[in-house]
Amino acid sequence: MAEVSLHKLNKRFEAFHAVKDVDLHIRDKEFMVLVGPSGCGKTTTLRMIAGLEAVSDGEIRIDDAVVNEVPPMDRDIAMVFQNYALYPHMSVASNMAFGLKMRKFQKADIEQRIKRAAGILGIESLLGRKPRQLSGGQRQRVALGRAIVRDPKVFLFDEPLSNLDAKLRVQMRVELKKLHERLAVTSIYVTHDQVEAMTLGDRVVVMKDGVVQQVGEPLELYNSPANRFVAGFIGSPAMNFADVTLAGGNGRLWAEAPGLRIGVPGPIAARVNGHSGKSAILGIRPEDLRVASPADPAELCFEVEVEVVEQLGSEILLDTRAGNSLFVASVDPMLRTKVHEKLRLAINPDRLHLFDAQTEAAI
Repeated sequence: MAEVSLHKLNKRFEAFHAVKDVDLHIRDKEFMVLVGPSGCGKTTTLRMIAGLEAVSDGEIRIDDAVVNEVPPMDRDIAMVFQNYALYPHMSVASNMAFGLKMRKFQKADIEQRIKRAAGILGIESLLGRKPRQLSGGQRQRVALGRAIVRDPKVFLFDEPLSNLDAKLRVQMRVELKKLHERLAVTSIYVTHDQVEAMTLGDRVVVMKDGVVQQVGEPLELYNSPANRFVAGFIGSPAMNFADVTLAGGNGRLWAEAPGLRIGVPGPIAARVNGHSGKSAILGIRPEDLRVASPADPAELCFEVEVEVVEQLGSEILLDTRAGNSLFVASVDPMLRTKVHEKLRLAINPDRLHLFDAQTEAAI
């Protein structure tokens, strides 16, 4: 059993406030992902959990024990770093054994743990090699093996896949997911890649400027973002946004901007009651836009001019403009269109989002 709790956690580097009042509870055996842009405080938070950074204010608990002042080696955690941090002069087996030797483990126990970890990761044939004789993916497996042999309460991952090429990164994502299912150890994973966060995490923490913006399961963040930042950060391609004015007319609520007039669906209109005449931000994901058909209601359609056509094989991304607003639409790969052509796009009314223009919180 290993639960990790952060209560009002803060980190200051002189005048710079890097992490601000972070409250989190990572459940036993959960895979929690911290995601956000560079400088958002995710790695600093991870390093405080590891004991590599001192806590300015707040409390870190592993199970029921406060570990703020506990040295890293006594926290029963294992960390996998971005740069692998392998000793170049040691073999794979020696790299994996090093931490255990420092803790005075018996030789037979060390050999048994290395054999088990190598079997899990499929690196039995690499145990005699030096790091320079390994590919990037193999080095990452060795770094994972060095953590696994520790048999820790908690795994910490600091962007472990960022040095790999795109294809290998996808492959290693799958391997990490399988590894977590097999080991069932509480894991905290830091990444700037929202696709990694969505595919790996049981729950995801979105951070910005040292502040937690939202915590939830991947689809919860995707379907019900708490604010514009989360909406724009989660999802690929990113959500489209347009500055609109909410206006009543003919018994309906409309979102209006130059070249754009969309009827706000009833359930959303009920939530924004009282916002008529006010500014707002309309959000719609590219996959929730399609080329309009004659059967689509006029109030859910608008005309655009195609500016860029991105052929991706399984889909086409159209970069379009409606008045002052830019929209990316994910459309059928069989569509034939050209730059500067005029099209009518239709919105999926169940997938429309509105955000407050001042606070950027979801309405």
